[in-house]
Amino acid sequence: MSASVPRAGISTKVLLVLALLSSLAPLGTDLYLSAFPQMVTDLHTSETGVQLSLTAFLLGSGLGQVVFGPLSDRFGRIRPLLVGLVIAVLAGVAAALAPGIQLLVTARLVQGMSAAAGMVIGRAMVTDLAVGQAAARAMSMLMVVGGVAPVVAPVLGSVLAEPIGWRGLLWIVASLSAFALVSAAAGLRETHVGMPARELSAEQRSARRRALGSRTYLGNTIAFAFAFATMMAYISASPFLYQGLMGMTHLQYGLAFGANALLLTAVSGVSSRLAGCIPAQTQAKLGLAINAVAIAAIMGVVLAGLPATWLIVPVLIAVGSLGLVFGNLTALALSAVREASGTGSAWLGLLQFGLAGAVAPLVSLGGEGTALPLAVTMLVATIVANVAFRAANSVLGRSDAAA
Repeated sequence: MSASVPRAGISTKVLLVLALLSSLAPLGTDLYLSAFPQMVTDLHTSETGVQLSLTAFLLGSGLGQVVFGPLSDRFGRIRPLLVGLVIAVLAGVAAALAPGIQLLVTARLVQGMSAAAGMVIGRAMVTDLAVGQAAARAMSMLMVVGGVAPVVAPVLGSVLAEPIGWRGLLWIVASLSAFALVSAAAGLRETHVGMPARELSAEQRSARRRALGSRTYLGNTIAFAFAFATMMAYISASPFLYQGLMGMTHLQYGLAFGANALLLTAVSGVSSRLAGCIPAQTQAKLGLAINAVAIAAIMGVVLAGLPATWLIVPVLIAVGSLGLVFGNLTALALSAVREASGTGSAWLGLLQFGLAGAVAPLVSLGGEGTALPLAVTMLVATIVANVAFRAANSVLGRSDAAA
């Protein structure tokens, strides 16, 4: 029943191209943040209007995955990927040239939707090319390479914002999309023989539905998305947390944020190396447990009214522990839907970005005088992630996946 090309493993060159594809979204999100004040003046708009350009990109990144993921199951991986990247380049050019905020927001929405092709199809291609611990290792390596993007992008953007302006930063994003297009066309081969849904037998369609509805897929997908939500809650609140509550300078904030991101990347690298000897379930279980304990410590510090600086270490541990989680949970989820990994990757990405957008406003509900909303949001998210993971990887969950 398989429609995948016979697996030949993942070469370093292919892994680097896939990592570039997965980094387009964080680069498109983070690179121009420091130029928001410039944009307000140049486009004669408000801060809300400029913020909407970011919201539109994130919304597009989520919606685009449920478009390009199923398309890659039906028509193969390469054609939808290249079409998406071509549109991303054109939308990037339109964004860089936008004369007003309305066109900018529209272009960013299209840019996010089309750039999502790289993320969703890249994950599906990993599942096409590798299984089991090899897939978990590859997913973790994507986290290592792709994890550099959100660390470098804000720093690079702040350095370049003044000399080249916000339009120059958006030209960089468009150029990276063009480079990704060329790299994908030259460095990737088809890994999945597409099959339109109408050509599938009733048995094949039923098998796909069972896989997408299985406890293994749903549980690991939910666990991944809510674990990601703990990190997005921290990222959304980080300027207020470090600068407002702790009194850090811009430089100190950048160093603290960078340290957390670098630890996440380093732990992802360790997870990749351990994939051959420690199962993905074991690594993810450990990472989620550490994440929960660290977040419980954050809640304890907040409720006890201790100085905000006491949060530095548990926040660092909570973020770093996710290096054991993201790659392994992605591999576990998509391994359960191997015959429809594009669609499975799409729904995983949509839930990921949907929750990311939902938690951002929650962390500021209590105003600037308390970190309690952040602690509550992270605690609820990590509890859901741990419960979903245990449900997915219980004996019953594994039997469900094998059915």
